[in-house]
Amino acid sequence: MSEDDVQRILAFDDTLIGSDGLPHDAVPHPRLWGSFPRVLGYYVRQLNLFSLEEAIHKMTGLSASKYALRDRGFIRAGAYADLVLFDPQTIDARADFNEPIAPSVGIKWVMVNGKKVWLDGQPTTHRPGKVLQRHAA
Repeated sequence: MSEDDVQRILAFDDTLIGSDGLPHDAVPHPRLWGSFPRVLGYYVRQLNLFSLEEAIHKMTGLSASKYALRDRGFIRAGAYADLVLFDPQTIDARADFNEPIAPSVGIKWVMVNGKKVWLDGQPTTHRPGKVLQRHAA
């Protein structure tokens, strides 16, 4: 895809932001480790393609709503605690084709189902994730 096409598609209000990176590939595509930080660092901070809030909504609430994932994608009482604490001034992808699993920078911690799974640049021993089921609207 051309960069102009990527920017035009990302800027569309109903575009969801995600990744189709496959975690069990021997040499994964860099997007597996860098899609979300790249959007926040490059398209939001550097290009000002859209606001930080818009980008996060496209990655979380909008995606959860479109895929009918109940109690996901929003911070509210009763919802699952899937959260990322990051610095919007430094978050950026470092993964590339030479180092496809290079951790991104600017991420302090990641929480899945209320358990920290990433802390200060390292994975923890917690694995609270589960397969999600769609719910009829």
